[in-house]
Amino acid sequence: MRVYSDADADLALIRGRRVAVIGYGNQGRAQALNLRDSDVAVTVALAPDSPSLSRAAGDGFDVMTPAEAAAGADVAVMLAPDEAQAAIYAEAVAPHLRRGGALVFAHGLNIRFGLIVPRPDVDVVLVAPKGPGTALRREYEQGAGLVALFAVDQDATGTAQALALSYAAAIGSGRAGILPTSFAEECEADLFNEAAVIWGAIPELIEAGFETLVEAGFSEEVAYFECLTEVKLIADLIYERGIAGMREAISNTAEFGALTGGSRIVTPQTRTEMRRILADVREGRLVQALIKDADSGYPRLEASRRRARAHPIEAVGKRLRALAGAVPPHTPLPGEEKEAEPGGGVAASAHAPDDADRRRR
Repeated sequence: MRVYSDADADLALIRGRRVAVIGYGNQGRAQALNLRDSDVAVTVALAPDSPSLSRAAGDGFDVMTPAEAAAGADVAVMLAPDEAQAAIYAEAVAPHLRRGGALVFAHGLNIRFGLIVPRPDVDVVLVAPKGPGTALRREYEQGAGLVALFAVDQDATGTAQALALSYAAAIGSGRAGILPTSFAEECEADLFNEAAVIWGAIPELIEAGFETLVEAGFSEEVAYFECLTEVKLIADLIYERGIAGMREAISNTAEFGALTGGSRIVTPQTRTEMRRILADVREGRLVQALIKDADSGYPRLEASRRRARAHPIEAVGKRLRALAGAVPPHTPLPGEEKEAEPGGGVAASAHAPDDADRRRR
């Protein structure tokens, strides 16, 4: 795979365009700020009742409705929640974005599953930073960047790839690496990971391990440290060294425990279920369920959030985080809290646009 960098990108391309960032949650805010700091002309597009209006204005942006912003833009960046984008595109972007303009997505979902069918006279590109918006902004401010994936779905002007690379460089990703993909590959892999690994399986494993120890008579505090706090330690080691390197860094006891226990949890049945989850993703069942939940006001998501907040591990974590140094502190960065932009006819999500974040999703 070829890895592109700043040397492959012409920043003058995006600097010569007027960019409308639609949405000002986690990714929207970070990308808008990075673009502006890269000398790109940026307007933020929000619904009149958006909770992000004051934040965007406070950050010094001109804030318009999506229709107004699209009418004055050369590039429309779709960073509202996935389930809201189709309505925003149909009602505000498609009628107003100029011929020869461009649509930029940070997640392939709406194109992959046909929720948005772009006009044939615009470029359609993907630029997907591989991390949350807060990390994208932090790395940019430190002179670094996050790796991003890019793809071209429609090249109406003959310059779509060059524009995608230029945009990726402007948000800082050219400092780290810009990797080619497709809308389908990015979308399917991301949705699978969210459902089957990172946001699905790992929290379930943490809660199940905590419950197992507490049921056996261990203190909640010890169970919390063992099953939750140490997740950060292993994540850091894997990130820095890879899985094999992580195993070389831990004790023989820990490594032998992993050898004997891991395959008893991740069984052939687990792998079969993973393949079923991937099939749900590829055949559109997961996205259909998301849209149905959104149209009904998110009853499944809200029920899941209530269950998570009520789990005993949350009360333990709150107590331990109050002890100085007991748990690695986490101070939210500006814009890190969950939020989203209401979008035409679709109930507003409680998640930030980083879910594309994947943003993350």
